[in-house]
Amino acid sequence: MAFNPTSPITGAPQTGFTSPTFTFVDDVAPGINGKQKAITAIGGTPPAGITLHSVSSPFTQTFTRPSSVKVARSANPLTGVVQSSGKNTYKLLTRKGVVPGVNQSPQVFPIETSFSVPVGADSYDIANIRAAVSAHIGLLQQVSAGLGDTLNTAVI
Repeated sequence: MAFNPTSPITGAPQTGFTSPTFTFVDDVAPGINGKQKAITAIGGTPPAGITLHSVSSPFTQTFTRPSSVKVARSANPLTGVVQSSGKNTYKLLTRKGVVPGVNQSPQVFPIETSFSVPVGADSYDIANIRAAVSAHIGLLQQVSAGLGDTLNTAVI
């Protein structure tokens, strides 16, 4: 199994939240093509008020694969060109309950990363798929605190 994180995970630093760790347990994903983890403990130096997973204020991370994985088509025997077979889309979704105001009920704040791999590239160009994923996650890791700041101030 490729999506098999170990608990706890080390989070990226945020303003006011250094050395974050998140302990999770296996949870049931909403669909049969996913795996889900529920955050049950937080370590490091979390700011006051952070809530753990609950029914009314979820804190989950779900990874899903396509319900039907597409495969590459054969090349045209005359031209040698392979028609596009579309893309296989995988998603990582983090859901966190956040309170929008005093005496308000939590609302879900979703964060989604989607990976739409052109069919055939999964076997023909694995190195470039890995390079793209590495750069994407590396950028998110590098700008994590600034991104958290931007989501609170709208300053880019």
